[in-house]
Amino acid sequence: MTQPEKPPIEIPQEPERTPSSATEGHASERPHHHPEPYISFEHVSKAFGSNVVLEDVSFYVLPGEVLCILGRSGVGKSVSLQHIVGFLKPDKGRIRVAGEDITDYDDEQMQAIRRKVTMVFQNGALFDSLSVRENVAFPLRERGELSEGQIQQIVKGLLEMVNVLEMADDLPSELSTGMKRSVAIARALAAQPEAILYDEPTTMVDPLIGRLLGDLILKLKRQLRLTSIVVTHDMRFAQRLADRVLFLHQGKAHFFGTMEEMKRSQDEVLRQFLDLDQLILPGV
Repeated sequence: MTQPEKPPIEIPQEPERTPSSATEGHASERPHHHPEPYISFEHVSKAFGSNVVLEDVSFYVLPGEVLCILGRSGVGKSVSLQHIVGFLKPDKGRIRVAGEDITDYDDEQMQAIRRKVTMVFQNGALFDSLSVRENVAFPLRERGELSEGQIQQIVKGLLEMVNVLEMADDLPSELSTGMKRSVAIARALAAQPEAILYDEPTTMVDPLIGRLLGDLILKLKRQLRLTSIVVTHDMRFAQRLADRVLFLHQGKAHFFGTMEEMKRSQDEVLRQFLDLDQLILPGV
């Protein structure tokens, strides 16, 4: 069945304001409008040889929101995250992060962006030879601004936040997959980012750990107002977290909107994805 043509996704822009001594600096007197997106893709395309992974993809996430990127394997979910932190560059389109167009940034320019936006990888990307405590302390030591006592106090607080304080002296090899991801989140938080990108956080973890990871992401949103993008194939996990959803299908942004709008959609491809999810995925 031919799908109807979808309207283009409009990226909210910060409207220009005429300075006024009577209103400048008073938030309550400013016009109501959407804030500028913290992250946005504008007609982004990416191919590896003849394999088109992203095709004319547009979406955005506002400050403090959680965006879940859904879709089957190989549709460009993780590739989207790698564009945000500059590991990959788009063939076409523009990418904006933290108010900056990063599309043409070189690696040195991207270092400043990576201090604001950090990524939690599927494997945790922890240092195998360092304890949990030292893994989390690593970005704090790199800053070179804190005393050892301050570092240990911050590390303890972060490990308590992600519920792994009792494993502080363990090596990564002694941890379960879920615990490694919790430690990776603590290490990401040590860098004091404005946004965190999560690549398939519930893959290869049991439903209980998946629920705990979901609780943690929600806690970070509510307590720290962190902006988050969560790549997942797990619809139930996304339902608990998402303010907005991007559904990628065959490299395209097949749907972008709120979770409620997605559930109400009668789109055939979406319905197939949602119905299959109901059949095969355990509750998270």
